[in-house]
Amino acid sequence: MFNAEKIVNLLQKKINENNILLNEPMKKHTTFKIGGNADIFVKVNDIEQIKYVLQIVKENEIPLFILGNGSNILVKDEGIRGIVLKIELNEIQILEESNKVKVIVSSGVKLSQLAQKLYKNSIKGFEFASGIPGTIGGAIRMNAGAYGNEMKDIVLETTYIDFNGKIHTISNEEHNFEYRNSRFSNEKVIILSTTLMLEKGNINEIKEKMDNYNEQRKEKQPLEYSNAGSTFKRGEDYITSILIDKCGLKGKKIGKAEVSEKHAGFIVNTGDASFEDVMNLINLVKKEVYEKFNKKLELEIEIVG
Repeated sequence: MFNAEKIVNLLQKKINENNILLNEPMKKHTTFKIGGNADIFVKVNDIEQIKYVLQIVKENEIPLFILGNGSNILVKDEGIRGIVLKIELNEIQILEESNKVKVIVSSGVKLSQLAQKLYKNSIKGFEFASGIPGTIGGAIRMNAGAYGNEMKDIVLETTYIDFNGKIHTISNEEHNFEYRNSRFSNEKVIILSTTLMLEKGNINEIKEKMDNYNEQRKEKQPLEYSNAGSTFKRGEDYITSILIDKCGLKGKKIGKAEVSEKHAGFIVNTGDASFEDVMNLINLVKKEVYEKFNKKLELEIEIVG
């Protein structure tokens, strides 16, 4: 075990003490509103601070977890050991080249924030991501997508830092993008920024598309409850939510966790659900779908802690 007080003193040499929290409840930092405490929770907003944290982590052999918007994770009730590092890099740079537009975005920028900025600048091609509740870093890591589009369609390159403090830039092909996956899903690195290739468009058409997507999202997704997005990945030859629905599991509850009545692909937190409530419900859904349809469901959300 490491000495938390010693680590906090070291961190305070380069990071404002207001951005360093001890025993911080992770339920405050995830869209599922579930999870025990992080030993040390640190917010960083520049690359030098990130390098400094990486140095401390290495020298003191402390576990490190990287957090974006906390929108695709389920944290265990025991919390997270070591340091949780929340990336708050927040810059957007727009470079117009005739009809094409390069957009350099820091990894901490929220997708909704970026979508608004692009819309105001009449830049199209990002509307599909306007309602996804994550950051650019998280979206690249899991190749986020909606309405037939994915991040892989618009990414030109990404810059990241490895845990030794070295900075690298990779091309689109080097991301190894797949459905809800990329090389970053399994690599111990921190995404710093990404460059998107988009186009100039008609501001009214962009707004119409965004409004339409957000309307569909409200209609079909249980936005009124805390959740972590789609709980399960879609199948290659089936729609997961339809199978769950056919098992009669819509509205099924364990504790305060529930299979959404609006969309069976979502498990929601109807109150103060625990990690165990959600996991028991996930396991029940997996078991019933396998028994009835012989299909093994895979989680889209990541379990942490």
